[in-house]
Amino acid sequence: MISDVAVILGTSTGGYFCKGAAADNPMGWMHRNEARINAHLPPPMPRLLWQVECNGWLLLGFEYVAGRHPDLAPGSSDLPAVAAALSAMATVLTPCPAARVQPATVRWAGHIPAEMVDGNTLVHTDVTPYNFLLHDGGVTLVDWSMPCRGAAWIDTALMVIRLVRSGHSPEQAEAWAGGIPVWSAARREDVDAFAAGIATLSREREQQRPEASHLGPLADAAASWSRHRSKPRAGAPRA
Repeated sequence: MISDVAVILGTSTGGYFCKGAAADNPMGWMHRNEARINAHLPPPMPRLLWQVECNGWLLLGFEYVAGRHPDLAPGSSDLPAVAAALSAMATVLTPCPAARVQPATVRWAGHIPAEMVDGNTLVHTDVTPYNFLLHDGGVTLVDWSMPCRGAAWIDTALMVIRLVRSGHSPEQAEAWAGGIPVWSAARREDVDAFAAGIATLSREREQQRPEASHLGPLADAAASWSRHRSKPRAGAPRA
């Protein structure tokens, strides 16, 4: 999410995380989206404590979660915790607890056949490591500004791309994903179609936003994974 302000507030009653958007921020809808979905999220997702609109600003205040972002590089000791978090989320967020959330069939219409991503799980879809906080109590996933309702394996598939971006081969990334039950249960043809569609969409976004330097490497990672998925595999497991 692109915020105009994002700060940690230290007060006599504890810490809070506050972020917001000015009225002219074209991404302000993402803040409203996150505020609306928050009440449907189970612990340990941080609670929304206030939503203030004043003098051309929309400000959201959340419980503060102290933690660090995971290292996704090959061999990182953080990888099992990330896998456990994705597995737990897929379980507790099925069925989708929110009524008003964009279906994955709409999110990726024109790039991925609807039947390939349809499902009844609330998925995060923005699994950058900056949205994961590791702490003594486990892992907390923050910034629920782009969720959708779809297949339970979608967040794991998107994390596979992040792992490739961080130096894993597609084979290594999928071996890691194999420890997540919803991934192992996915139909191979569905994941293949998702990989191809996301690779195309990622390249289109890179071309549309040449100033965003992070989009190129992510598009390269998605393309690498899609090529891997398209190779003939005799007797390979479904995902």
